[in-house]
Amino acid sequence: MTGQGQRRPSGAVVPQLPADFRAFHQLYRACYVRWAELHLGSRVDAEEAIDSAFEQLAIDWPRVLSQPVPEAYAWKVVKNRTIDVARARGRRPSVVDFAAFETRSLHQAVDPIGELEESLSIYQAITQLPERQFDVIVLRYCLGYDTKDTADIMGITVAGVRSTARYARRRLKHALGLDEDERSHDEPRAH
Repeated sequence: MTGQGQRRPSGAVVPQLPADFRAFHQLYRACYVRWAELHLGSRVDAEEAIDSAFEQLAIDWPRVLSQPVPEAYAWKVVKNRTIDVARARGRRPSVVDFAAFETRSLHQAVDPIGELEESLSIYQAITQLPERQFDVIVLRYCLGYDTKDTADIMGITVAGVRSTARYARRRLKHALGLDEDERSHDEPRAH
């Protein structure tokens, strides 16, 4: 190994990546792969998308660090690379509606068909959310990240995640017709 990088078996010198980039990669790669896999439906495709994203981030690392919030910049790169891989495979990136076909809950449901219809309705409503609301809902409720981790992944504040999730839940309730039930509870009862 030289001071500039490592030698590959071919004799080519691979530049040493900065320590902060290596730490960023170690911290975020797994969650980015989970995100991409959910959208691409394939672990192999997800890893390709995220490896491509990290290659771009490595090349642009000084510019990434000059951004007000490097995590937010990286999040955009990850999403764009996921879209690129989907297009290269002739697909549109979309959340694989694993929630709708979650066999454990379907097998335990009293009415599996009703459960499936409800899951499909929720999935459809989620896909109609604005981009940031969609991202927060998928990270929080589909992938199970807590509020702080979601904020870190997206490069936004914890308060931003909470507020976005609150607006997304309202929009989902409205889309699913659940907000009418709440309004009927708020109205005074006639005697």
